[in-house]
Amino acid sequence: MTTLVIAEHDNASIKPSTLNTITAAVACGGDLHVLVAGHQAEGAAKAAASIAGVSKVLHADSPAFEHALAENMASQVVAIANNYSHILFPSTAGGKNVSPRVAAKLDVAQISDITQVESPDTFERPIYAGNAIATVQSTDAIKVITVRTTGFDAAAKTGGSASIESITATADSGKSKYMGSEIAKNDRPELTAAKIIVSGGRALGSAEKFTEVITPLADKLGAAMGASRAAVDAGYAPNDWQVGQTGKIVAPQLYVACGISGAIQHLAGMKDSKVIVAINKDPEAPIFSVADFGLEADLFQAVPELVSKL
Repeated sequence: MTTLVIAEHDNASIKPSTLNTITAAVACGGDLHVLVAGHQAEGAAKAAASIAGVSKVLHADSPAFEHALAENMASQVVAIANNYSHILFPSTAGGKNVSPRVAAKLDVAQISDITQVESPDTFERPIYAGNAIATVQSTDAIKVITVRTTGFDAAAKTGGSASIESITATADSGKSKYMGSEIAKNDRPELTAAKIIVSGGRALGSAEKFTEVITPLADKLGAAMGASRAAVDAGYAPNDWQVGQTGKIVAPQLYVACGISGAIQHLAGMKDSKVIVAINKDPEAPIFSVADFGLEADLFQAVPELVSKL
């Protein structure tokens, strides 16, 4: 039994989501291989070989993989899939773009968003926005799995000494083409990797107030900034700040929710945070049910006062 993890990387280094996925893969048992498909990605392959628990790195190098287009990535995974009992992807935008294509081509059921490995064929995954946990058993010969990265600790970046094997890259499918990127520059930590997150909700009332109230607190704490879906839909914050079932799933050491009522979709994205602080003037707000510390107060007074005390 051998498990394959599909690495997410920037052709030079391995992204943190891959480390959590490797921890899940180790729990599946057997040898652990990592696929690094990229262009001039020797740096990423070497980084993958150093990760604890990895026994072999498969390096597929081709211009077709430079931007990790889903069609090309899926073809590469399918080409080597029969050598593996488990194929694991991080449950990120990239992983969720490739994994269903692989599962469909292999004619197997995908097991999505696992948070625990009970045995090589049995896994736990959240359903109903995290209000229930389903135990799923698969009899498929090849199990295609996406891993909710907040459910697993990151594997150690060092300590491994895996071999690196160059494999034949599959041809460009021609089904999609990279045209360009518009990347927002952000000096703050990336939301899903941040240890501290300060989030704002619809109660802030405007984009100007969101910036005026939330930014100073985030600056003081060295935190990433997040938002509820309601705040994003209202235009108070950009889409990539959205935390929740339809946004980003986060589990920082500290999560500060300002003016967020705590709709079930938002709670699903942040309730695994180690410490949750909620500031809301509504004593019945659902956010208080998951908060470790709750402050029933007007956020326009409480947050600036908190900033002044820090």
